[in-house]
Amino acid sequence: MNTILPHHPLESHPRTWQQDLQDLIKHPAELAELLALKTEQLCPEAAEQFEVRVTRHFVGLMEAGNPNDPLLLQVLPGLAETVETPGYSSEPLEETKQFTPLPGVIHKYQGRLLLMASNQCAINCRYCFRRHFPYQEHHLGRKQWLDAVDYIAHDESLSEVILSGGDPLTQSDKQLAWLASQLEQIPHIKRLRIHSRLPVVLPKRIDDKLLEWLSSERLQTSMVLHINHPQEISPELSQACKRLKDADVRLFNQSVLLKGINDRSDILAQLSEALFENHIQPYYLHQLDKVQGAAHFQVEDEKARQLYYQLRAKLPGYLVPLLTQEIPGKAAKTPLV
Repeated sequence: MNTILPHHPLESHPRTWQQDLQDLIKHPAELAELLALKTEQLCPEAAEQFEVRVTRHFVGLMEAGNPNDPLLLQVLPGLAETVETPGYSSEPLEETKQFTPLPGVIHKYQGRLLLMASNQCAINCRYCFRRHFPYQEHHLGRKQWLDAVDYIAHDESLSEVILSGGDPLTQSDKQLAWLASQLEQIPHIKRLRIHSRLPVVLPKRIDDKLLEWLSSERLQTSMVLHINHPQEISPELSQACKRLKDADVRLFNQSVLLKGINDRSDILAQLSEALFENHIQPYYLHQLDKVQGAAHFQVEDEKARQLYYQLRAKLPGYLVPLLTQEIPGKAAKTPLV
């Protein structure tokens, strides 16, 4: 039985996505209370190192009383995060060292560039490779965005801009529409890609205003979601995906392979089937980026390969995401098979 979260007692009208984004669960004790967890399962020290952030919608998809719920394990701070692990670092992809020509711009692959359109997320995943990222140094306002647009305009090798963060959909539609309008004026930019977890953890973010500007631009637009487990696919997300499809936004999914959460071929197969039913193409299955604090989620490479081949045996090829890992300095993501 999933948790049912009560409506705010002062509200008589449905809340906007902005109100929900302001009402995140940020305290481990509140999370424990909502899910009937024992307080000894909490680790305040881990929460101090990397704060808890999770939407009430996402918590509502969790099973109360189950400390091993696969969605809960993605957001609950645990003692294992406080253990220093050799081989893991605060910046596993070395982005700020090599690939940041301007604040908020990450340019490491040919033909495409990542623009950090926001420095916040609606959910802090405990395995996040940017959990130590210095977002305060990459906070972008209108001037910084214009500098980034100028950089993009002067590099004709670029054909695609990726909006990431943080989560770009935490920004207002007014800001995002303005940024998209600047990018579509650059002749050599053909595609806009948005990486977001908000449709999953806050499906009402896919509203009329968002769809209006997505539909009005000339750029081919895609959205890459981040869904790790079939339990994350709610009826509200299904409706949001249909609206995005109808707006001609192509949907892809990338998952992270996580020990104890989705490291079984039957779960991954269910996920791929559910994604495709909801107009989402399985895209990447990432090996964990070795960020300090997330070593307990690591799945060994050999087991990852076994899972991949089990998926190949269970599913048609177009439903099998590419098993890959990101290695600093490589020209592209590296397949593990």
